[in-house]
Amino acid sequence: MRILFAALCGYVLDLLLGDPEKLTPIHPVVWMGKGIGSLEKALRAVFPETPKGERAAGLVLAVLLPVGTLLLSAGILALLRQIAAQLAFALEVIWCWQALAVRNLREEAMQVCRALTAGTLGDARKAVDRIVGRDTAALDADGVTRAAVETVAENFSDGVAAPMCYMLLGGAPLAMCYKAINTMDSMVGYRNERYLHFGRAAARLDDAANYLPARLAALILIAAAALCGENAKDAGMIWRRDRKKHASPNSAQCEAAMAGALGLRLCGPATYFGTYFDKPWIGDGKRPIEPGDIRRACRLELTGSFLCLMLLCLLRLGILWTVRMI
Repeated sequence: MRILFAALCGYVLDLLLGDPEKLTPIHPVVWMGKGIGSLEKALRAVFPETPKGERAAGLVLAVLLPVGTLLLSAGILALLRQIAAQLAFALEVIWCWQALAVRNLREEAMQVCRALTAGTLGDARKAVDRIVGRDTAALDADGVTRAAVETVAENFSDGVAAPMCYMLLGGAPLAMCYKAINTMDSMVGYRNERYLHFGRAAARLDDAANYLPARLAALILIAAAALCGENAKDAGMIWRRDRKKHASPNSAQCEAAMAGALGLRLCGPATYFGTYFDKPWIGDGKRPIEPGDIRRACRLELTGSFLCLMLLCLLRLGILWTVRMI
């Protein structure tokens, strides 16, 4: 029950506080990022600068960081329990809170919405640039809006559903392990000249870690669409039809459900780090996209986060009850 209560408390803290900027220097993800940078530098110095050598170095990174994060966080909690169980529980709650991004995702996306409606296109581009990986300098208003909606959809899986799955499966240590995998992929999992080989293991590990959570997240968004008065039928239809259109096995899952729920056409061609990618469109685009769609996407994200938490809590309770009966 400790894990369940820690997850519930962490979710409430995330809704109330989000990610306060004054706590950024001590956020686990910040330290994970520093660790990735240091390990990359050290491993590149040890392994030869060949495709095979870079793949080997990247594999070592993909093993060391998640395993190290899991063992360190579990060890700290185990040590604190020997001193004061209440202190260990408090730290686990904090880590569960920091593993989630429900409020922060909504706030960042709504900044884009406000810039589109009350600011300038330049303001909107700056706001969306904070939350997307694509080049934003040439985006028009529709492109900025689309990027924000896509980010809410994709990060519902990466920043909400997946961390919940892992924290309710193995507590804060497993949630931190997942965050290490996800952070590693966001830093080195690119198919560019620098990371094509070095980041391969990290990207594949992230695909594996998100495989089931991404599909669960898409189904939850479809359910959220029904509760929010959006088009749940089309959400399910577009998800079944378009969820495999991306090269990644996971990224189109929630985007397809979101596109169907809102009646939009998402994704499509985009530029990343100066390189043009002719990505396929997802959805039918029954109407033009508008800034208000960001607000609608955020409503689906918030509703979906609650549904996801309740579902996973019920599953955990069911498993605990079954084990005790045996």
